[in-house]
Parts: sequence; structure tokens; C-alpha cells
Amino acid sequence: MIIPRPAEYTPHSGEFVLGPALNLAADPGAERAADLLASYLGDRPRTEQGPAVELRLDPGAHDHPQGYDLRIDPDRVRLAAAGEAGLFNGVQTLRQLLPVMTATASAAPQRWPACHIRDAPRLPWRGVMLDVARHFMPVDFLHRFVDEIALHKLNVLHLHLTDDQGWRIEIDGLPLLTEIGSTRAESMVGRAGSTVFDGVPHSGHYTRRELAALVEHAAARGVTIVPEIGMPSHTRAAIAAYPALGNHPDVRLPVWTSWGISEDILAVHDEALDFCRHVLSDVMTLFPSRAVHIGGDECRTGQWQENPDARGRAASLGLPDVSGLLGWFLSQMHTFLAEHGRRAVCWNDGVGVDNLDLGVVATAWLKPEHAAEAIARGHQVIMAPHEQTYLDYRQTGHPDEPPSADDRVLTLADAYSFDPLPTGLTAVGAAALDDGSGGPGVLGTQAQLWTESAPTTEVVRHLLYPRLCALAEGAWSDERRDPADFARRLQPHLERLAALGALPAARPAGWEGAQYTQGMPF
Repeated sequence: MIIPRPAEYTPHSGEFVLGPALNLAADPGAERAADLLASYLGDRPRTEQGPAVELRLDPGAHDHPQGYDLRIDPDRVRLAAAGEAGLFNGVQTLRQLLPVMTATASAAPQRWPACHIRDAPRLPWRGVMLDVARHFMPVDFLHRFVDEIALHKLNVLHLHLTDDQGWRIEIDGLPLLTEIGSTRAESMVGRAGSTVFDGVPHSGHYTRRELAALVEHAAARGVTIVPEIGMPSHTRAAIAAYPALGNHPDVRLPVWTSWGISEDILAVHDEALDFCRHVLSDVMTLFPSRAVHIGGDECRTGQWQENPDARGRAASLGLPDVSGLLGWFLSQMHTFLAEHGRRAVCWNDGVGVDNLDLGVVATAWLKPEHAAEAIARGHQVIMAPHEQTYLDYRQTGHPDEPPSADDRVLTLADAYSFDPLPTGLTAVGAAALDDGSGGPGVLGTQAQLWTESAPTTEVVRHLLYPRLCALAEGAWSDERRDPADFARRLQPHLERLAALGALPAARPAGWEGAQYTQGMPF
């Protein structure tokens, strides 16, 4: 009943019974994974007596750095992995092997079925992007969401922290980013182009202490927080705080209250570049992630075309027109990050990227062919095509579904059928996640949830599940697709998510559970 499906699972007879005390042994380097497992098993005192649960690091346990080998016998549980990431993944399997009714921490007797599982992921980067810029999400929700991500063996939470409609992160030395940029006067009602606004101010940002605690919480579960600071587009909130960053420095703009894409982008003068370096430098002190997302999508270059300084910059660089400034700008930031041992990730919509530094990871979100094109140019890519991975799209045609940008529907069956490693593309080695090695290819995949139409955590939860379960399986398991088998495993998994409080308290009026599994063979 495990999601995502393990690579190899062999059932044995018998079961391992967890009593009121826990004999948990951890090798050096396995302590964090052992502590995490203990937290899932409830308030059990530690003992050195009785059947043991052993966690150990063993270079020979698995040939994949995120893989693990799990043996459950009636008298002993042995979880071994080559690295800590593998142990964290094995802990989540042990978590899912518990009965659903004991999904929450409890000291009551619990049982694991005897079995042997040998497992490893298909792709190194398995993530989900959450937009907290359009609508701010409470930090306690993010802590709980990290734990849900880990349950599904997803190892990246990509936080979209800045956009035209809000700046959500404290930056040392730039106080106006949160004093001004974190608040908009109101929000558009409906999709982009609407003339209706709610008249209600929206505000919120994360303190440095809150983000540091979130990063620590995630790391203790094997999840990396990848921050996104969008540039040079989607920067209206930053320009509202510091007008000199824009192409019309004498104009005081408010934080944008509309959805869609603002024409206001950063200028390409040295002050704007230094601002971005300042922000990224501070971000690196908060987030140890090697990857730092720098946006780069939907860059409307009209203001550069009108700006003589921007045209002059393009000419001095030998660019045919100002559109080439996008790739140049992003490459400047990648160079800065690389000097500090980091790596830039950007959105790739096929525009203005011909001169993008090949060290940048391209997140292919618009069309699937953009991934192949980026790989052909020499990039590593993250597969995120919107038609298969955007969880803000409606999951059924029910009239009470939250509205999406164009009423597009992404069903559970659609999400399950998505193959992040299509024919003709190959995955890079697992080491690429840490050191960028392996040459061009698919680094991973991730789900996206934009929040223009998701103003609350309840709506976010409604949109996440069960489709995130399906995308997590595609990221971890091989290309075999068995909808009936997935449906069989999903039913108790949803009960587990409900026990953990991961599902919304209430679905829209008139809903029946079967509508969430549209296209699946229940």
C-alpha cells in the first residue's frame, strides 16, 4: 500500500511488533533519520532490550545515493542505505507500512509486515513548487506541508517567495522590501483581466528566524528548500519598494493588485544588478540549498526597448536586440551564484534563452518540447509542463471547483499518466543534484501550485490531493503505469492523509469522493 510504488517488494510471513518501548539503534550518521522514525512512532521510551530496529549507513547497501534496503523480520528491522538521503526515504516507507489508524504518533502497539524492500528513485530532483507570493501561507502550514512532501519521498520544496503581487522574505539592508513590498491594497477577483477587486489588503512575509527554522525542519526530513527570487520579470513588488530598480525610476508604483503579467521589469543598469546580487547573497545565508531559483519567465521586454540605456547595454554586449538581455541577465546571476558554490535554476519558456549559461538548470514549464531543446543546447532540465503538473488547474469540471486561469482541467488520471522521462530523454546521475555533474539531461520533475485562485490553506489542500500523490509516483517509480494498482494503493493512502490532517476539512458543497478519482478504476 506504499505510494510511490517501491522498485522491489517481497512479502514474507509474520510481522514485527513494536511494544511500549523502542529498541532503536543508529550508526554514526544515521542519527537524524533514527530521530525522525522515533517521532513517527510516538512517545516510546528508548531501550536496549528486545527486538531491535537498526539504521545504518553502508556504502554497499545500495548503488544509488538515495536508495535503501529494508528488511523486516519478526525479530529485527534493518534499514540500510549508502547515504542519509536513502535512510530518510526508508523511514518514510516504514511510516507507510504502519496501519492507517496509527498514522499519527502513538505509543500503542504497532506492527510492520515482514518483507524485503529494495528501492531507489527514478529521478534525483522530485519536487513541488508552492507560490506564497500571490497569497501568503502561514509558516506552520509550511512545516506540516514539508512533512507531507517527505511522506511522498519528494525531496524539494521550491518556495516562490517573490512576484509582482508580493515580496515575502526579509532581506538584510533592504527593509522596504517587506515594509512596502509585502502588502498590496487589494486583490483581483477572478482571472487575469477582471475589473473586479475585493478591496481587502493582503499582506505577509517570513522572518529570517522563521525561514531558518523551516529549513532546519525540512533538512531533518530529507527535504531541501529551494528559494525562488524572481528576476528580471515578476518584480513589481520590488520596484514598488525601490523605484530606482525599474525602467521608470521617477514613477512610484504600488504593489500590483492584478493577476497576470506586469510589464514592469528590472532595469539592466549596475544598480539593479547589484540589488539582485545583494538579495541572492543574503538568501544564501538562509538557504543552504545548492540550487537557487532566479525566475526568468514571462519577461516582457517592452520597457527595455523604450529605455536608451537598455538598448545601449544590448549594443555594447553585441546583442542583436534587447531580447538577448534576458539570457545575459540570468547568466550574470548564475555566475555570481557559481562563485559562491551555488547553481541557478530558471523557468524556461523558450524565449530569450539562446545565450543562457549552460550551467543554469532549465525548468521547462510551457511546452514539453522546450525540455528537449534545452537539453540539446546543453542544459540539465526539470520537467514541469503545465498541462500535466499545474495543480492550480481544476481537477474536475465541477462548478464549485476553484477557478483556474483558463478553466483547464487536470484530472487525477492525467497526473498519473504523466511521464517525466519521455522517450528520447535520459536522466542524469543522482550526483548531479549535489555537484551538477552528468552533462545534459533530465535532472528531475516537480508539481506546481500557483495561488492566484488559492487564497487559503484549505483551498491549497483541496488542489494538492490526490493529484500530488500521482505526480510523486511518476517522479520516483519507473515508467510502468498500472492505474488499477495505483487506485488500490491510493484508497488507504488517502485515509492516512486524512488521519494526518493533510486533506481539507471540507470539500466544495455537493462533492462526492468519486469525483476526485475521475478517470481512475475504482
